[in-house]
Amino acid sequence: MRAQSSATAAPRIAVAAPERDRPGFGTLQAALGVIAFSLTFPATAWGLEGFGPWSLVAVRSVLAALIAGGALLVLRVPLPARRHWPGLAVVAAGVVLGFPLLTTLALQTSTTAHAAVVVGLLPLTTALCSALRVGTRPSRTFWAAALAGAAAVAAFTVQQSGGALSTADLYLFAALLVCAAGYTEGGRLARVMPGWQVIGWALVLCLPLTVPVAALALAQEPWQPTAHSVAGLLWVAAGSQFLGLVVWYRGMAAIGIPKASQLQLAQPLLTLVWSVLLLGEHLTVAAPLTAAAVLVCIAVTQRARG
Repeated sequence: MRAQSSATAAPRIAVAAPERDRPGFGTLQAALGVIAFSLTFPATAWGLEGFGPWSLVAVRSVLAALIAGGALLVLRVPLPARRHWPGLAVVAAGVVLGFPLLTTLALQTSTTAHAAVVVGLLPLTTALCSALRVGTRPSRTFWAAALAGAAAVAAFTVQQSGGALSTADLYLFAALLVCAAGYTEGGRLARVMPGWQVIGWALVLCLPLTVPVAALALAQEPWQPTAHSVAGLLWVAAGSQFLGLVVWYRGMAAIGIPKASQLQLAQPLLTLVWSVLLLGEHLTVAAPLTAAAVLVCIAVTQRARG
């Protein structure tokens, strides 16, 4: 009887394979996250048409937290273990607060094309942060392709902006560091809890800060909602701040932080496309050439073994 039970149980175990054993599905989820993130800068530019920077960031965080908190409440998700709260605090500081605020401040004086340099360098920074925090050791081929892709994207976006450094650049480089830390910690936590719960609890954790800041900012900053500004606010709240991060963290948990981060090499180029379609910005002939180089680098990093 025991032998028969073992034989019948084996197929069930094979069917119930964890998501991280399906790299193709993980890559798809990470790619969907990149698409959602690529709309963040154009949507933020829309939001700034009707809201101040502090109002936009605080309100987007509150709205995203209400969505996430509602899901956590309806599904009766228990509180995370105490050992996970420090990691959630890093996610909250880097992804919920730091990156949105710093990039929004940068976009007050910078174009979306110039701001895209931060996400062009983010994959390399995230991979480095992962190596230091999680102990991953990608191959030399991986690093060579990652550096080449980052260099291509950085050269393209800097050339598009004229190569001038400004206060906006300082905001962008600071955003680069805090976001890499948040991505790394979120990818690590997504291996022990569902990805949507990682970002969900991080958003809820920020509510005691974001609610009063939103009320104060709306009282101090002038705001005149328009169709564009409301649409931009709703996207950065629901799409960028919650849904995009849900699939992104699930993808990182499935295929690993370094490989998932390299998919973001395509994000600046996607952002430029949205900037043309939504903001009326102009692309040069260099865009498709850079896109081809980046896609080659992505293919190499996805095949490289750690």
